Amino acid sequence: MAADRAGAPPRAWQRMLSGRRLDLLDPSPLDIEISDIAHGLARVARWNGQTSGEHAFSVAQHSLLVEALFTELMPAASAGARLAALLHDAPEYVIGDMISPFKSVMGGSYKDCELRLQRAIHQRFSLPAELGAGLRKEIKRADQIVAYYEATLLAGFSTREATEFFGRPRGFNADRFDFTPRSVTWAQAAFLKRFSALETMRQAMVTVHSAD
Repeated sequence: MAADRAGAPPRAWQRMLSGRRLDLLDPSPLDIEISDIAHGLARVARWNGQTSGEHAFSVAQHSLLVEALFTELMPAASAGARLAALLHDAPEYVIGDMISPFKSVMGGSYKDCELRLQRAIHQRFSLPAELGAGLRKEIKRADQIVAYYEATLLAGFSTREATEFFGRPRGFNADRFDFTPRSVTWAQAAFLKRFSALETMRQAMVTVHSAD
């Protein structure tokens, strides 16, 4: 990112393509748009871009795989829980995908910023600010399984290395999921399509409960 000019007032916000001005230190749910999230995540590369393939493997594509696997692992999960899985890395549309070793170096300040953004995103889309421990565990489980296969299929990790850091998936066949890195436009459109489908499912459930 280009530096602000010398003497410019301090700035902690980013102008989004939707026209919103998102304050990174005190994010408002009113300044969060799914179009900005999809646009950003489709352009953020996993593994610092160190993956094989014609395209970078984006956070948007990773998020789609995590939600798909979460749904397979938890077929009775609500549409809201599935949406939480899809949005589990949503703050990265603003702060990028920082690899785990650098997160360790950065410490608490990075995590605090990430948490504030995640809470604002959840509020924007009518999800709990804090997910229950059980749901967090299952989303993390899906996240780590996907990370294992990204690491071994795309990022050059040996099976031993990936097992050490992410655990070895048991009873899971990766062939059912497509880890081929896709274009930015594909990832953005697919993310928006899945978000829309989940929102439609949520609204349908609200309608059913209202009828009852």
